[in-house]
Amino acid sequence: FAVRPFLSGRDSHTLHHENPAFRFAGETWGQRVQWHPYDGVPAVRALSNGSYRADPEWYRGFLYSEERARGLDHTEDLAAPGVFRWDLSQGDAVLLLGADAALPDGLTAAGGFRRFRRSERARRARFATRLERAGDAYLVRRDPGKTVVAGYPWLTDWGRDTFISLRGLCLATGRLADARSILLEWADLVSEGMLPNRFVDQGDAAEYNTVDASLWYVVAAHEYLEATEAAGCPAPARDRKALGLAVQAILAGHLRGTRYGIRVTDDGLLAAGERGIQLTWMDAKVGDWVVTPRIGKPVEIQALWLNALRIAERFAPGYGSIYARGVESFARRFWDAESGWLYDVVDADHVDGRLDATLRPNQILAVGGLPYPLVEGERARQVVDAVERQLWTPLGLRTLAPGSEGYTPRYQGGIRERDGAYHQGTVWPWLLGPFVEAWVRVRGDGADIRDEARRRFFQPLLDHLSEAGVGHISEIADAEPPHTPRGCPFQAWSVAEALRLDRLVLGAAEAVQPGKARRAERIAR
Repeated sequence: FAVRPFLSGRDSHTLHHENPAFRFAGETWGQRVQWHPYDGVPAVRALSNGSYRADPEWYRGFLYSEERARGLDHTEDLAAPGVFRWDLSQGDAVLLLGADAALPDGLTAAGGFRRFRRSERARRARFATRLERAGDAYLVRRDPGKTVVAGYPWLTDWGRDTFISLRGLCLATGRLADARSILLEWADLVSEGMLPNRFVDQGDAAEYNTVDASLWYVVAAHEYLEATEAAGCPAPARDRKALGLAVQAILAGHLRGTRYGIRVTDDGLLAAGERGIQLTWMDAKVGDWVVTPRIGKPVEIQALWLNALRIAERFAPGYGSIYARGVESFARRFWDAESGWLYDVVDADHVDGRLDATLRPNQILAVGGLPYPLVEGERARQVVDAVERQLWTPLGLRTLAPGSEGYTPRYQGGIRERDGAYHQGTVWPWLLGPFVEAWVRVRGDGADIRDEARRRFFQPLLDHLSEAGVGHISEIADAEPPHTPRGCPFQAWSVAEALRLDRLVLGAAEAVQPGKARRAERIAR
């Protein structure tokens, strides 16, 4: 049995082509081989119980049909430095490959592979469900702590994605030590009341162009502290102080006013936006074209802002009056009586009284998905019903109602076409979390209601685990049947919100083990 590995040494946004600088030579010691194709990129390490022989070759012209369909570069050359060989009559063939990874010792000794296989199976068995095992893939080291990779293969760690995802990946699964590490690491990154939108792959400073990442942080910090208390292991005073200081710095920055026109207005609501800048999660931009600018007072930003004000009272008093003013303004200004749902943006483009009544899923966060709903009773039921009727699909919520101006049923074509469709109908699975929570809330949150929600809304997501990124949930899907999965096939907040639904909203068959959470927190301390 012969295996020839193909190597590149590139990042996820480019393709590789034959060149004289590639280093084919590998360092070998024992059963290990290491290649270092270029300076500045991780080494590739291999461990096997076979033989390795150098045999350098270029394999040219790999055709990537998906990249071609997207209007991207789509042919690549890969370097094959050598060949591994095994005699299968002598036993199993073993080959482990890792990028700059530590490989286990003793694997090739007698019984080593069997021990490794037992150990790895035991590790996987510790995850209660297939979803929880998938979620583990997004929690990674960023020295000196942990972070969340937003999606594979193209994304790094994004602020917004991190704090939306943390609630499902960590809090719903009892991984409180990981949640603590992430929250404390990001606490030091508050700048003028904002947290970074994303870290680029290498070289440049973090980007702070987001209005909601810091507000999601406040929600995540609050729910982390709630989880530690529920698990019987309240966070130590020094952690509460660090989180409290970060929350207060975020609130203070918003109350003073910060980048990109982000400021609190006299009605207690949060205005944001400048021409040419995308600040909300609907952030597609092609050149100078911001597809969904949403300048003014977007509905989900108010839900996050008012939740943040209420949460901040646990750390320091003094936010109650502005919270009360904001809640009153929200109830008075966002209800669209004619349509029976919430406006997507009020004071659009910073023009007093200008309203955007487009039916989008953002309003669902005023009913579900956050600790404190802003809309309850009959209005909440009308919002949920409108969203279900026009936006729900088996893979999540559409980002725009069919028939609306700009509605795009398929996410396909070149960069401009795809980015133009990104939030103009395209389905996002992560939105199913707040939607189902809202759906359950307005129906009374009984066991029979949760069971119905699990059958109607959650099961289709579980079915999706067997397609696209197998074992995971995709970033997006087409707005129209068959709702073809698109984007990143492995997306953190898609998996995370499914986990939060399963364990915290609908009630998992096997609940989070308090003992596991307590052990994790003791380790953190």
